[in-house]
Amino acid sequence: MEGLKNAHIRDGAAVVQYFAWLDKQMKEIYGASGYFKESETQNSKNHSGDAKLTEVSVSDKLEEFRASKEHFRGLSFPTISSVGPNGAIIHYGPQAKTCAELDPNSMYLCDSGAQYLDGTTDITRTVHFGKPSEHEKRCYTAVLKGHIALGNARFPNGTTGHALDVLARVPLWSYGLDYRHGTGHGIGSYLNVHEGPHSITFRPGLSVPLQASMTVTDEPGYYEDGKFGIRLENVLIIKEAATQFNYADKGYLEFEHITWAPYQTKLIDASLLLPEEIKWVNSYHMKCRDILAPYLNESDKAWLNQATEPIAA
Repeated sequence: MEGLKNAHIRDGAAVVQYFAWLDKQMKEIYGASGYFKESETQNSKNHSGDAKLTEVSVSDKLEEFRASKEHFRGLSFPTISSVGPNGAIIHYGPQAKTCAELDPNSMYLCDSGAQYLDGTTDITRTVHFGKPSEHEKRCYTAVLKGHIALGNARFPNGTTGHALDVLARVPLWSYGLDYRHGTGHGIGSYLNVHEGPHSITFRPGLSVPLQASMTVTDEPGYYEDGKFGIRLENVLIIKEAATQFNYADKGYLEFEHITWAPYQTKLIDASLLLPEEIKWVNSYHMKCRDILAPYLNESDKAWLNQATEPIAA
C-alpha cells in the first residue's frame, strides 16, 4: 500500500511536468491563451510543420517525464491522448500516421498510466488551452461534482460498487446527460491496470462487495459525439471509516485519494458547486502542492502553485 502511494506521487509529478510543458508549448506554437487564461486563439495553424504537436507526439513526451522517475518500468496501458472529437471516443487509440494535431480551441483528454516496481497508476485529466464554451464548463463541472460525490462516499460493509455508481451520475442526470462506461475498476500494484473482482458500475451482475484495502478508480465522464469528451479519474484506496454510529455493527468504509494532479479551474463553473465541493477542491489542491513540491523544479512548482490557486466561494 505504501509503495502504491509513493508510485502515485512520483507519477503525479510527471503529470504536472507534462501539463506545464504542454501549456508552454501550446502558447509558443499555437498562440494559445494557455492553461490559465480564457480567450479565443487566433491563427492557431501559423507555425512550421516541424513544430506542430500531435496526440502521439505529446503522449510520447508524457512517457519521457514518467521514464525519468524512479522504478519506472513502462506504461500500464497505451495512452489515450485525444483532442476534440477524438475525446468522445471512449477507448480511443491514437496512431502516429493518422492522429489529430492539437487544437487550442478544443478540449484535450489524456487518460494514461505507468508501471513502477512499487505500483501501477491510472489518471485522467481533461483540459482546454483556449476559451471553453459555457456548455463545456457546465459538463466538466457536472463530471467533477460526480467525481467528488463518489470519492467522498461513506458506506457500510457489504456495499457493492453497483450501489455507489449512481453517486457519480446524479449531477449529469440533472441535465439529462450520462456516460456509457463503468465508473471504477480495481487496479493492481505492479500488476494489471484493470484488476477485479470488484468494480463501480451500472451493471449489477459485475459487482462484488467492496472491502478495506481494495483499490478502485473514480472516473465519471461525459462525451458528445463529434465534439468533445470529458473524463476525470483518480485512484482511491478503500479504508475503514470512523463514523459517529455503527448501525447493525456492520462497520463503515470510505475512500482515500492517492492520485495527485490538479483539476483545471478554468473549466470549473464555481457557481454550480456547493460550498463543501469548493472546500474539497481547494483542500485537494493544497495537498497536491505539498505532496508534489519535493519532486518538482522551481518552474514546475510555480506552475503548480498557479494551477492550485483556491477557488473563491
